[in-house]
Amino acid sequence: MNRRLLLQTASNGFGYLAWQALAAQPAITTKAKNVIFCFMPGGVSHMDSFDPKPKLTELDGRQAKLESYVSGPKRKYLGSPWKFKQYGQSGLAVSELFPHIAQVADELTVIRSMKSEFPLHARANVFLHTGRNFGGFPSIGSWVNYGLGSENKNLPGYLLLNHGDNPPGGLENFSNGFLPATHQAMPVRAEGVPVANIVPAGSDQIQRAQMEALAVQDKAFSARTGNDDAIESAIKNFEMAYRMQSLTPDVLNLDKESESTKQLYGLNSKNEHQRAYSLQCLRARRLIESGVRFVEITPPNLYGGNNGTWDQHDKLREGHQTNALVTDQAITALIKDLKSRGLLSETLIIWAGEFGRTPDTGNGDGRDHHPFGFTIWLAGGGSKAGLIHGATDELGNHAVENVITIHDLHATILHLLGLDHRKLTYRFGGRDVTLPDVDGQVVPALIA
Repeated sequence: MNRRLLLQTASNGFGYLAWQALAAQPAITTKAKNVIFCFMPGGVSHMDSFDPKPKLTELDGRQAKLESYVSGPKRKYLGSPWKFKQYGQSGLAVSELFPHIAQVADELTVIRSMKSEFPLHARANVFLHTGRNFGGFPSIGSWVNYGLGSENKNLPGYLLLNHGDNPPGGLENFSNGFLPATHQAMPVRAEGVPVANIVPAGSDQIQRAQMEALAVQDKAFSARTGNDDAIESAIKNFEMAYRMQSLTPDVLNLDKESESTKQLYGLNSKNEHQRAYSLQCLRARRLIESGVRFVEITPPNLYGGNNGTWDQHDKLREGHQTNALVTDQAITALIKDLKSRGLLSETLIIWAGEFGRTPDTGNGDGRDHHPFGFTIWLAGGGSKAGLIHGATDELGNHAVENVITIHDLHATILHLLGLDHRKLTYRFGGRDVTLPDVDGQVVPALIA
């Protein structure tokens, strides 16, 4: 009896199914070195952005007949208030919301068949970032930093460019979880002092002496308590902060950027929120150039209360229009700028929110949470440019073709970085834990 026959016959063939799943994974060819995650919290409406639904326009205002957790007799179908046009050789349909992103349609890998598991912001956000719907697990940025490390010893490998607030789920979205604390995200604010507590206190000689004294005390305490990883990480983080003092202000300073580059990103905009987001996108490019492995950018929460930027249960037109204005130009500039510098091929850009929005409405002026089918896109980093992958049904209610789960997305992102999601493990709770856990498959169709 050979190995294949043994696996087919023993334990009802489950061993053979597992072997097939492992054997089916494509060989890893590394292209991406860095990641820029443009996180769109709150739930961007897929049928108002990159997944047009003519049938929904036809049914606009009629009573909705959808089986959903928000179904009810008063709900009506809601057609998109924005028009769509096709762009590029790919023929990608893009709504009026994103006139700048439409210019780079052939650079995008658009996934119209994403599916999540949770309609609640906090759980869905944490699930998107960690592959779990509860806290205590590492973010994808922490996993990438753990797997590859930073290319610059004077900068952290995972940076969060925010605007002073966190999306639902809080810091658990960006946590190192059980990984060493050196892999957690370090926040960089758009307004005010970018990085807190990074200004030198006293002369370098005095500061160095303080650092050495702290290190002696920390190591002695660690030895008494059993070499706690948290203490070792604290020592390393102090050292990192010391090295960052001279490098960080220069990396985040945009004085050396040309006026044409600043205009490309929108730093001359009259809208203060657009300027702030443009600042963070340009900083992201500079950080990637400096060797930071994973940069995440979150937009300012201008609309949607405590639930996230794109969470328009009412005033859909006003909210989505405002959020698109703030983010559209800067993200497009990031793609163009990276490409002109020869960096797009090795930098994976991810544009994604935690879920989409419903095809119907309960108030005639907004859409509700919708995890059953939505759109995200990738660019650069070995992703397949000009691809439109998967589909939702004619109403945008369910992903029905080439469905991709959050775990599949994680496995594919790691693959593009040259990391095998089955082998990138960390021993925790008595077993080897991975980002997609026991689920998730690389999607070869998304890879160039």
